[in-house]
Amino acid sequence: MKRIFAHILAAACVAAVGSAAHAQDQPQAPIPFEGGTLTITENEDGEKALAFNGKELASNYLVLYDKTVEIAGTKVALVAVGDGGNACGPAEMMIWKPQGGEIKTDTVGEDCGAPPAAITESSIYFVPYLLPGDTNTVQMWTPGAGVEVVGTIAYAPQPGTGWKDLDPAKLEYLVDSMKNAAVYAAAQKLLGDNMVDVMTALGTGGETQKTPSGILWASGCIPHACGGGDGFMAIDPRAKKLYFAQQGDDPKKPNTWPDLKTWPAEVKSLMVQALEQ
Repeated sequence: MKRIFAHILAAACVAAVGSAAHAQDQPQAPIPFEGGTLTITENEDGEKALAFNGKELASNYLVLYDKTVEIAGTKVALVAVGDGGNACGPAEMMIWKPQGGEIKTDTVGEDCGAPPAAITESSIYFVPYLLPGDTNTVQMWTPGAGVEVVGTIAYAPQPGTGWKDLDPAKLEYLVDSMKNAAVYAAAQKLLGDNMVDVMTALGTGGETQKTPSGILWASGCIPHACGGGDGFMAIDPRAKKLYFAQQGDDPKKPNTWPDLKTWPAEVKSLMVQALEQ
């Protein structure tokens, strides 16, 4: 299951869901659409129902009309539908009425939120945010074909960047260092198949810290699951070395990359302190 990278993506999802939930504190006025009316009503349990001319199209605790756009000559209403709260962003529902046909719907993001919709004149693209080391699919929606996978996207650092380009002042969050090609290559070599899990464990974290000796470090936790699988990362720019740790089954014996025996005492002390908090 894909997890949400907190300091950028999850923050955006939380903000989006939070603002959407706040917007739904106010009743949604009926929305004229294709010769009929879209309505959003709430029952006594707080669940919302989306309907077109009285025919229910969707129901959940968050149902929020976004806007109506025109795609390939067809009017399409975009509605956010989800569980609400901060755990997952809402799915995106497309509603349209083919010429001479009945109202139809399609949904993107059924698992845990939809990527932001990029709207063109002929289609809507859903491009996912990627964790370092991650790959995912890009989806496209059109009124004629519905939802289609149109390609695969992979995380990539900025080409041609090296250790000399690593500027601590620009690293608000230490995982931002993965945009540097040299740092990213070093992380890949250390972490291998563990890359996405460790990056996820740094998701909800504090800002980059810097020791007097020049070590950059930060700790974090898996979004919405802090206290289990927390992560730590440190960079020694002078030595051009990286250090990663993540809590395992025994909180006092985290998994480390490279082997903990090779860690400088200063970095080990930072890690122990960070993961024991």
